[in-house]
Amino acid sequence: MKKISWDKQAITNFREAIKYIRKESNQNADKVKSAVLDKIDDLLEHPEAHYPDKYKLNNDGNYRAFEIYTFRIGYLVKENEIIIVRIRSTKQEPANY
Repeated sequence: MKKISWDKQAITNFREAIKYIRKESNQNADKVKSAVLDKIDDLLEHPEAHYPDKYKLNNDGNYRAFEIYTFRIGYLVKENEIIIVRIRSTKQEPANY
């Protein structure tokens, strides 16, 4: 069974994004946080459900990404683990990594 882990920078970016949304609305922050985490949890059942990440350089297909609300979440599928490697706002300029 796979497990989910987070890159330190990805979790920091996610926390900062939720904190930013919370300045405007606690309800929206909770809604976005819950939806993103639920979608990430779904990866345990279907890790290959999303397309390979087009912004990952030299991607062998194990780096995948999806968008929800205004976030693009990049993740790495390994044999026994899914690593959340990147969370960026879709309003930011796309950047390769």
